[in-house]
Amino acid sequence: MRWILCRPPPLCCVKVGKTKSQQREFHCGDLCCSKPSSSPSRRLLTMRPRWKGKGSAQLALADPMSKIVSKLQSCLTESKSCASLSNEVVLCEAEPEQAELLNRACFGRPMATVAKGRQWFQLGLEEAFYLSNALNCLTVVGEDGSPKDPQKLAKCMKDRQSMFPMMYKAYSHLRMKNWVVRPGSQYGVDFVVYRHHPALVHSEYAALVVWDGDDEFGKARMRVWSDWHCMLRLCGSVAKSLLVLSISGVNSSNEFPACLDEWTIEEYTIGRWEAQQHREDEVPLKVENKCRTSSCDSNAFPDQIKQNE
Repeated sequence: MRWILCRPPPLCCVKVGKTKSQQREFHCGDLCCSKPSSSPSRRLLTMRPRWKGKGSAQLALADPMSKIVSKLQSCLTESKSCASLSNEVVLCEAEPEQAELLNRACFGRPMATVAKGRQWFQLGLEEAFYLSNALNCLTVVGEDGSPKDPQKLAKCMKDRQSMFPMMYKAYSHLRMKNWVVRPGSQYGVDFVVYRHHPALVHSEYAALVVWDGDDEFGKARMRVWSDWHCMLRLCGSVAKSLLVLSISGVNSSNEFPACLDEWTIEEYTIGRWEAQQHREDEVPLKVENKCRTSSCDSNAFPDQIKQNE
């Protein structure tokens, strides 16, 4: 087993097959999948979507995620929806139409309640801030009952989770490309990334966020090779590709969220290089063994057999 290594600044990590065609396949966020390439490095990382059942791909094509999110944005804006910040989650009370769109767009998770006709959703910090700041369709109320503007809301969420600015940058980066992003703690990563709704397709990527900051979390993340080995083994066992989102410019002088426009993200797909996948597709030479002496080894190379003859 060998590795294809690269040292992209500012992180020391492995990178395999970062080509323009792969970037286009990831960035477009559509549902088409290019044919496997004959190039070994590109063939190594090409993964077709694993749809759940027949007709799932057609259903996803007929109802793209971009249109669902647009409908959700319009619905929440018209109803002037509000949510309340509680510890490290945000609780949102939704009407039946809103609950259906939240489910279809994969924002939060529904909570069991006894009340009929209304549904409560538990949103993560990144999801709530994305709906409030990026889509501007949700008002978040603090524990004191007063609405929070983007600056105050960002400060509250950063106080609750020190890594929130970097996590939100990665989350919004993928969401804006129409990928469905869900928490990835069950796989030991930050996020898992789906091509469409998880009911229709399995997740394709396990996303890990790294950055060039001076904080203790940024310096300690994935700095030894054993971490990469463990992560790749885990991703391979659950049929996912490891996607590393490297954030640069974290040491910007501007405060969050004004600094988000100054931060840049580079995407790295990491994999292991296997010699069996890179051998030439040629028919092995058939050597007729005409040796009659005991000195001829049946496992010898053709040149050695000719010499023995």
